[in-house]
Amino acid sequence: MSVNEKNPYRLPATDTLLPAAPLYRRAPREDEHGRPLSDFMMLIPRLRTRAPHRIAEITGRIESVLARHASDVVFADLNLKLNVLWVVVRPQAGICWNLPVEINDAVPDARLVAQPAF
Repeated sequence: MSVNEKNPYRLPATDTLLPAAPLYRRAPREDEHGRPLSDFMMLIPRLRTRAPHRIAEITGRIESVLARHASDVVFADLNLKLNVLWVVVRPQAGICWNLPVEINDAVPDARLVAQPAF
């Protein structure tokens, strides 16, 4: 989750005409102590084709879930062009299962598509 002074829980959405820097350059791989971070990816089918107010509503739901886990979530990116949510978290037992379940409860269309194997 990118830190924003005005709203620290604001989920950035990637949907511009200019190419964004690749996620591997923007997303942290290690925490402030050099320990590796975990991540997972969720697909939200047809999100970009929805009305702007629906996209805002869905984004707000995701932001609410991520805000409840602010101490564990390090980075989040919602790519509207690809309909993909990518979240980087501090490694905690079960977080890469439990957090996607909470997101899916808030956004039933969201599907976990990738997570670490460990």
